[in-house]
Amino acid sequence: MPYDYRVKIGKLIAELRINRGLTQAQLADELGTSQSAINRIEKGAQNISLELIARISGVLNSEIISLSSSSKLSLRIHGGNQLNGSISVNTSKNAGVGLLCASLLNKGKTVLRRVARIEEVNRIIEVLNSIGVKTKWLNRQNDLEICPPAQLQLGRMDTAAAKRTRSILMFLGPLLHQCNDFRLPFAGGCSLGVRTVKPHLVGLSAFGMNVDVPASATCYHATVRPRQPDKDIILIERGDTATENVIMAAALCPATTVIRNASPNYMVQDICFFLQKLGVRIDGIGTTVLTIKGVKQINQNVEYQVSEDPIEAMSFITAGIITGSNITVRRCPVEFLELELATLGQMGLDYQQSPVYLSTNGKTRLVDVTVRKSQLVAPTDKITALPFPGINLDNLPFMALAATVARGRTLIHDWAYENRSIYLTELNRLNARVELVDPHRVYITGPTHWRAADVVAPPALRPSVVILLAMLATPGTSTLRDVYNINRGYQDFYDRLNSLGAQIETFREI
Repeated sequence: MPYDYRVKIGKLIAELRINRGLTQAQLADELGTSQSAINRIEKGAQNISLELIARISGVLNSEIISLSSSSKLSLRIHGGNQLNGSISVNTSKNAGVGLLCASLLNKGKTVLRRVARIEEVNRIIEVLNSIGVKTKWLNRQNDLEICPPAQLQLGRMDTAAAKRTRSILMFLGPLLHQCNDFRLPFAGGCSLGVRTVKPHLVGLSAFGMNVDVPASATCYHATVRPRQPDKDIILIERGDTATENVIMAAALCPATTVIRNASPNYMVQDICFFLQKLGVRIDGIGTTVLTIKGVKQINQNVEYQVSEDPIEAMSFITAGIITGSNITVRRCPVEFLELELATLGQMGLDYQQSPVYLSTNGKTRLVDVTVRKSQLVAPTDKITALPFPGINLDNLPFMALAATVARGRTLIHDWAYENRSIYLTELNRLNARVELVDPHRVYITGPTHWRAADVVAPPALRPSVVILLAMLATPGTSTLRDVYNINRGYQDFYDRLNSLGAQIETFREI
């Protein structure tokens, strides 16, 4: 690497470090190196590898250099081995990004405990930093400090980061009471077909927000004439993020807001528990009717422990099922897994639950789930997802993967997304028998005799993880290319699977 590039990269690293409020010694500690090495890097006096740049980018939550499109992280999986041991579930991706958005409601300092350090969180942090919010990782436990500016600088928003996450939509609710005229880039995230934002816009219109979405535009244009809802808000779709948006709008409305057909899902509950700590009164948490008594202003220092991720829990449970292993998955939020486990139990899964205990937030009910090698049979009825308390939409692909090792023919009905069932046919590359009926339904015939293959990961998080887990069960060496979407939702996933006995190697093709 020429000297001038080393100097430029060094200066950029120094600027990012200072903006994050870290000393050279603190950055060195995070990287497992010395302060003198960081000093040389920042002066441009030391060669620096792409892998080290990637690690520094992770600590500083900012992409330092952009590699060519061909330089994508891929996996080499040596499969066909049983797993063993235990693993603890990390905090929730969806709750974490929702809470980051909700922190915009608070003019004081917010500390979120044990935030998952994943790409989706990184993108939201990049957006927050770009509009003037100061964020700082406090320790190795991934506690995150968030301090808002006196005035948000929306005109300086990092649109590239915003376009890579659908979570940017959840800025609408918090910004409603702070800005009368603003723009947000169109939401990105997984490619799962057409996903309407109308439930968000209908719900927020009750507070005086109008969002214009011209056909040729690349952003949402929001204008606000603040008012209090004059009647109950009935959400036209029981969506998680739409519910969160309306809750956040209601939090700064000094009146009583009733939301009907609200999602009671886990990430919605986390938002509610957080807002309760900020003085917002919320009744009906965990039901489809929420009554919210908002406040005029929130300005206080608060700490909140993010709850555990039921989708990650299901991912590890499925890893045990698909590999015919005996493993224990600790800290599973049982309220959001009960129906999935009951369905798998009817299919023949041998599993055991520990007594219930509470998460650190004092609210979420947890259990440890031990799965044992089992002989599964296809269910008589189709498997489909429903709004909570039904099988979670994000867990349906894992139920489909379990069906690949069940004797018989299983119908999987994914009514919510047009494209996700299509992605399940990628399992056929590994010798599965997945028959696409239409964009929403597949028949899966098992058990599968897996065969190693080279597969490009689908542009969607959960289908990509499903293929990875199938490769764990596949004898021989398989390759899964371009796994950015997995990194959007899982922290240290490959290392954690390896701790159970998996053999996963990461590599980059440049």
